[in-house]
Amino acid sequence: MDDKCLQFVVEKEDEGQRLDTFLASKIENATRSAIQKLIEEGRVVVEGYAPKSGLKLKPGMQISVEKPEPVPLSLEPEDIPLDVVYEDSDIIVINKPKDLVVHPAAGNWQGTLVNALLSHCKDSLSDINGVIRPGIVHRIDKDTTGLLVVAKNNEAHLFLSEQLKQHKIIRTYEALVEGGFKEDSGTISAPIGRHPTQRKKMAVNWVHGKPAVTHYQVLERFKGYTHIRLRLETGRTHQIRVHMASIGHPVCGDTVYGRPFPLMNTDGQVLHARFLEMVHPRTFEHMTFEAPLPEYFQTLINKLRQR
Repeated sequence: MDDKCLQFVVEKEDEGQRLDTFLASKIENATRSAIQKLIEEGRVVVEGYAPKSGLKLKPGMQISVEKPEPVPLSLEPEDIPLDVVYEDSDIIVINKPKDLVVHPAAGNWQGTLVNALLSHCKDSLSDINGVIRPGIVHRIDKDTTGLLVVAKNNEAHLFLSEQLKQHKIIRTYEALVEGGFKEDSGTISAPIGRHPTQRKKMAVNWVHGKPAVTHYQVLERFKGYTHIRLRLETGRTHQIRVHMASIGHPVCGDTVYGRPFPLMNTDGQVLHARFLEMVHPRTFEHMTFEAPLPEYFQTLINKLRQR
């Protein structure tokens, strides 16, 4: 097969989908508008013919997508203040604030954590993930605050990635969620995959999802809300947000999987990566880091205690 082309065969479960929606769900990091542009440029062929974006698919259809030549990218270092929790020649642990995207993506090439790291670390970042994500081993969402570790060389990156794969990096979050719990702790084990119709969302998907496990513990109960601690056993996209919404306790302020928080504008989900436990890639020392609750989170708790 030509390595400049992607090939797909439509399965029975994809019958009736629009061509652009289908391809956007199959091609990593491709938006529907980007797919439509490829179709308009004649880079997509279905059964030997140039199709329209809205073509309704039938099982067995063969689709060929010509990959455009990559555009060289260069990211600019930016002097964005960083809350550095720990740093040495191999790793840097950051307490990420709200409203900071971890790495650049289409339409968002500036003002990210990566731009800040390029300024802070200069050339000391691993390049395993390429020019867009230097040093990035794992991510947290734009509106989620808290801890993440960044690799400053390739050896550290490979070591940390293997720890993640083996679930040896322990990531513990705190969240404010809707509703009350009868139990003091529990485990959610439900596979997560792309939402079947809204591709920007994830969902519990028992057919096409990947295994996902979240453990939770109640810290404090309020009228209509609960402060909980969550430990990830796996690291799927939006895992905590999807899992909590799936059991009827969406994270407060999560407008994607829940709703805005009525007591205060939280600018997104009330979710904080509080603890990070890992083995250092060079010294093999067991390390534990903690980031206190951000001010807005603590303010919310105080308001709920006074109700």
